Amino acid sequence: MNIPSTIWTLLVGIVLTAASFWLGQNHGLLPTAASDEAFLVDGLFNTMMTVSVGIFLIVEGVLIFSAIKYRRRKGDDTDAEPIHGNVPLEILWTAIPAIIVLGISVYSFDVYNEIGGFGSHAVHESPIAPQATSMPGAAIAATLDDASDVRNIDQLPDTENAPGTGIVSPSLGATPENQGTQPDLVVKVTGLQYAFLFNYPESGVMTGELHVPIGKEVYLDMTANDVIHAFWVPEFRLKQDLIPGRQTELRFTPQVAGDYKLICAELCGPYHGAMNATVVVQTPEDFDNWIKEQQVASKETFNQAVAVNPAEQSADEFLAHYTSEMGISSEMLHQIHN
Repeated sequence: MNIPSTIWTLLVGIVLTAASFWLGQNHGLLPTAASDEAFLVDGLFNTMMTVSVGIFLIVEGVLIFSAIKYRRRKGDDTDAEPIHGNVPLEILWTAIPAIIVLGISVYSFDVYNEIGGFGSHAVHESPIAPQATSMPGAAIAATLDDASDVRNIDQLPDTENAPGTGIVSPSLGATPENQGTQPDLVVKVTGLQYAFLFNYPESGVMTGELHVPIGKEVYLDMTANDVIHAFWVPEFRLKQDLIPGRQTELRFTPQVAGDYKLICAELCGPYHGAMNATVVVQTPEDFDNWIKEQQVASKETFNQAVAVNPAEQSADEFLAHYTSEMGISSEMLHQIHN
């Protein structure tokens, strides 16, 4: 029984469509989707995979079919039938890719806008109010300048380079329902060669590890202290640059508990590959407990530093024991201060 070519075309089309949809949704190429924004990006990626798999199967299928069916037969030395082109077919295979590219472009724009890509272009004030922070070990370092006052060093190293200059790029991660609202958690992020520093202004905690609670919108106010860095967590599907002298921002809502790797995605120097940190997504209860632990640890470190170096000791006197072991004389230390 001869099956009409139209039926074969229909059957092949159904099989290719089913295979494209299945592979496009079950490719397993992406890491865990750990934020609300990740699901939007994954939808776009899966759509592109579906279209790409369909085009690949059609093109490769036609090539293989043509190579087999129209191969030169043994003993056949005749010339092939001359073909002068097919204008309607050329228009068709030009129009279809153009429509696909246009559709993906519109979809991409919509996703970018959904995660706040065009939510804020103008320079504006950060919601973070200037506030002193606490960092373990900072009090001891203060004795180099003033042994009797450790408060002056309790600030991020970028405050002189980026004095509230606002943002130079759109806010990423603020979904439409969250745009214009106050975030649940504010964290100030500073990038420097080769580490990230995280400052929690509301609690006065500074750390090298980012902790965020599940289901709470997190606002990151970011800047760099030296060169351009980038904040990129693959599981969040969001990336934002940290720029010296400027402030950029990123908003996201984590949804899956776990430890995730924060990667600097901008070449920032010879040790760029080692610049990473850990992002810990935890329950709100565990996050509150972690904040309290950091506050207690910072306070204990501060008290120990004050106890070790009473106010009546000068910086030279306090450091004399340590510098003598390092072979540094008091005259050399005095020259450093001057």
